[in-house]
Formats: sequence, structure tokens, C-alpha cells
Amino acid sequence: MPQPPEPPDPAAPLPDITAPARVLLADDHAVLRAGLRLLIDAQPTLTVVGEASDGAEAVALTASLQPDLVVLDIGMPGMNGLEALRRIDQDHPTVKVLILTMHANEEYLFEVLQAGGSGYVLKQTADTELIGAIHAALRGSTFLYPSLESRVLRDYVFHAQRENRRHTHQRLTEREREVLQLVAEGLTNQEIADRLIISVKTVETHRAHIMTKLDLASRAELVQYALRHGYLTPDSESPLPDPAEG
Repeated sequence: MPQPPEPPDPAAPLPDITAPARVLLADDHAVLRAGLRLLIDAQPTLTVVGEASDGAEAVALTASLQPDLVVLDIGMPGMNGLEALRRIDQDHPTVKVLILTMHANEEYLFEVLQAGGSGYVLKQTADTELIGAIHAALRGSTFLYPSLESRVLRDYVFHAQRENRRHTHQRLTEREREVLQLVAEGLTNQEIADRLIISVKTVETHRAHIMTKLDLASRAELVQYALRHGYLTPDSESPLPDPAEG
């Protein structure tokens, strides 16, 4: 008579049921692919499930093998890596794509990020950075090699700040921009009222709205804003504010 199975030992360690992440390699150099396979397969959390020698084959194998991540060379014959990246991102949006390239080029990098790439690794540093980049991409992060990362962040911050300033400026009404110009030129509230044929109270209201919308605390800050945004040139900078004007 068969014996019933013994109950599981609650103190025994749980088995590791997490399957290794599936990686597809795409590069037109067989020797490089072989080296990458050795590097990746040495990781217990990763396994190489296929290799492609051009972009079209990478797209086809992505469809048939359904990898978690594709390591893709940018400069392959026929369909290049960028076009393959766009196709993979369009047809298989959950598949992460990591670009491996010899080009330390910001223009390529921006194209890769715009096309949906999850990272950009130089072939020269693949032996030390590729595994970390793969893990970062699988976690949903974007990996950029360090020598370009600071430049990309600087450019991003610059463009974001410029766009934010443009949108902030657009929130001002035409009348508020007129008042801003005249306040920055040093006119008093009464002089602005006379120039625009409005009441002093209306000028004060416009000024309050301008300061709130632009997040400014004083007329000195307002003059600095006017200089940065072309309302004044340094030669025409307004005189020191009258304390009575605030």
C-alpha cells in the first residue's frame, strides 16, 4: 500500500520559481555575439534564447521567441538597429530593447530614446556595464552610459526649463504683458495708468496677477524676468524701484 507523502517542512527554503529573463542578441559580428552570450549566460538570472545577424532577423525572432529583452546593435546591414527598434517597440511594446553601439553620439542617443529604447551601452564598456544595463532595463529603468548621462540630463533640464518659461509667459494676458513692460521700464502705477488709460487700481490688480503667475516676490525680480525674456535690454534696464511702489 503506497505511503502518503510527507507534509512539507515549513522550515525548508522555498524553491526559486522565477525563470531567468530571456534575452535575444542582435549583432552582425558573430564573434561579438559569442562573447555576449558567454557573459550573459554566466548570470543565473539571464539566459540567451536566440541570436540575429541583422535588423530584420531581430524583428522576426522577437515575434517568434518573445524575449524579455533584446540587445540590439545600431549599425547592422539591411534594416539597421534604429528601424528594428521602432518595429519591435510598435509590435511588442512590452519587450525591452537595449542598444549596443560603438558610437558615443548624443544624436544617436536621442533617436534611441525617442524610438522607445531602454538604454544605450557602448561596446567598449559592454564587459563591465552590459549586465547592469540589462537588469536596469528589465526593472523598467533607462540606462545611459555615464559619459553621456550628465550631458543628456543637462540638455533635458535646459529644454524643460525653457518650455516651462514659454508656457508661463503664455499665461499672461496681452494687457498684463503691457503692464509688465512698463513696470520693468520703471514707470509708477500712476504713469502706467495714464499711459494705458486705465485706473491705478486696475494697474495694481494687473501687477498682482503678474507677480502671482510668474512666482515673483519683488519688482527687482520682475526686472530680472523682463531682461531674460526680452522686454528690456541691459542698456534700458529700469532704475531702482521706488519703495512706495513695492
